Amino acid sequence: MRIVIAGGHGQIALRLERLLAARGDEAVGVIRNPQQSEALRAAGAEPVVLDLESASVEEAAEVLRGADAAVFAAGAGPNSGSARKDTVDRGAAVLFADAAERAGVRRYVVVSSMGADPDHRGDEVFDIYQRAKGEADAYVRSRSGLDWTVLRPGMLTNDAGTGQVLLAASTGRGPVPRDDVAAVLLELLDTPATAGLTLELISGGKPVAVAVKDVAGN
Repeated sequence: MRIVIAGGHGQIALRLERLLAARGDEAVGVIRNPQQSEALRAAGAEPVVLDLESASVEEAAEVLRGADAAVFAAGAGPNSGSARKDTVDRGAAVLFADAAERAGVRRYVVVSSMGADPDHRGDEVFDIYQRAKGEADAYVRSRSGLDWTVLRPGMLTNDAGTGQVLLAASTGRGPVPRDDVAAVLLELLDTPATAGLTLELISGGKPVAVAVKDVAGN
C-alpha cells in the first residue's frame, strides 16, 4: 500500500511510518520543515515538503494521487497558540480531507483527541484545541466521498507499547502509549470495515488485531 501521512514528523506518524516500511508498504510523510526530511528517511518514509496551512487543495491532492489511504496525524503542537489550533488542527484537516476527495483517495483515517467536540466550551488554549479537533472531525464525517475512521486516543505516553488496548465508541479516560496508537492505526488501515466509526482508544486487555476486528462493521 501507499499511505500518505499529514504531519509526517509527529511522534505517532514516525512510529506508523516505521511499521509500514517494515512490512514493505510505501509511507509518504507530509512535512512543513525540510530539515525533518532525514528523520523521515531514517523511519523508512518518503518526505514531501508541503505546508498544509498555506497549500491549496490541488497542491495537497497532487501529493495524495495514487495513494491507497490518507492519515491525518498533523497537529499544531502543545506549545502553539490558539490561532494555530484553528489553522492546523481544524484548517489543515479540512484541506487534507478535501484533497483526498479530489485525488480519489477514499480511505481516510484521522488521529483526533478524546473529548474533541465542536460545541466544547471554554476559552483556554486546550478548549480551543478540543473545539478545533471536533470541528475537523465533524467535517470529515460529513464527506460522502471518504471512507473515514476517526481515532481518539486517551492521554498519550512514551511508554513502550504493550500491544493490549481498549478500543470502543466510548472507553472512558486513560493513558495509551504512542506505540500502541500507531499499531492500531496500522490495523485500521488494513480493516476497511472500520469505515464510518469514531473510536476511543486507551490501554486495555485485548491484542490490537482482536480489538480492531471486534469493532469492525459495528
